[in-house]
Amino acid sequence: MKIVTAGIIYNHGKILIAQRKHGKSMEYKWEFPGGKQEAGETLEQCLTREIEEEFHLNISVKSFFMSSEYAYDFGTILLQAFFAESKTQNITYMDSHETYKWVNVAELKNYDFAPADKPIVLALMEKGLPF
Repeated sequence: MKIVTAGIIYNHGKILIAQRKHGKSMEYKWEFPGGKQEAGETLEQCLTREIEEEFHLNISVKSFFMSSEYAYDFGTILLQAFFAESKTQNITYMDSHETYKWVNVAELKNYDFAPADKPIVLALMEKGLPF
């Protein structure tokens, strides 16, 4: 099982979501950005590193939200979702996604999320943001 982080990255009440690139598994599906944990790295360090690498965005990881496990054809992942704050919505770099959007919680239902991300969407829509 691979451990993968996901950031519920927020700024002024909006959440960052990203669309997977053409040619990648689950192309064009939406997700909460993050990535695979490397050896010796905490989950919080992993999320911070991945967001910096993928978006050149500095975040502050705040708190753990939930886990979501999903068995894909290529293997099982354990998605560890954290709330994280960004000081800006200005993203000038992307290397792992087609596009991104900043959306309200209520808007999440309008996007086709990857299966492992769907329980996070449902929980956010039920509970809302904690701030």
